[in-house]
Amino acid sequence: MNNFFASYIIKAFPLFVGSFFSDSTRGISVVTLRDARFLRPVLSILVGSHFFRVNQILDIWAVDYPSSPNRFQINYMLLSLENNFRLCLRVPLEGGIQPSIDSVVDLFPSAGWLEREVWDMHGVLFVGNPDLRRILTDYGFEGHPLRKDFPLSGYLQVRYDDELKQIISEPVSFTQEYRYFDFLSPWSGSKLD
Repeated sequence: MNNFFASYIIKAFPLFVGSFFSDSTRGISVVTLRDARFLRPVLSILVGSHFFRVNQILDIWAVDYPSSPNRFQINYMLLSLENNFRLCLRVPLEGGIQPSIDSVVDLFPSAGWLEREVWDMHGVLFVGNPDLRRILTDYGFEGHPLRKDFPLSGYLQVRYDDELKQIISEPVSFTQEYRYFDFLSPWSGSKLD
């Protein structure tokens, strides 16, 4: 059934669709758009069409490919209850300091929270989202932790100061010196490789 609707998507949007495949074990069709500019027209037709009847957005997530010219890929999982049809739309985004894409809150009101999560974790700006603020990290948090170039230790460390009786945020410091490691095996007395 998914292949049936996916083939019509390819026929309806021949200039917009870059690639297509169907995962028959999960019952999901995956359509990759050529450009982020095509997201709004494709979603408007899928939602407004009496044929496709896409009426729910299940999830929005991002994938970071730092070495690719299209660094980020935004994925939209859509559902048509009437047709029992799931569709994953993949949208490539060009990299940069602040990648952006149009918000879909006016088509799917529940997308607001999902877009906030992607913005908080990856730093992708959703243009038109009425409430784009941090949702999973602290308000003073610097950076976006799911980007591949985010440092593993972060930028700030948080600790409680007993004398001041408050929480203190300070730059990360590594106070522990390198340890002396003994590479001799305790069982054989020889050096481990």
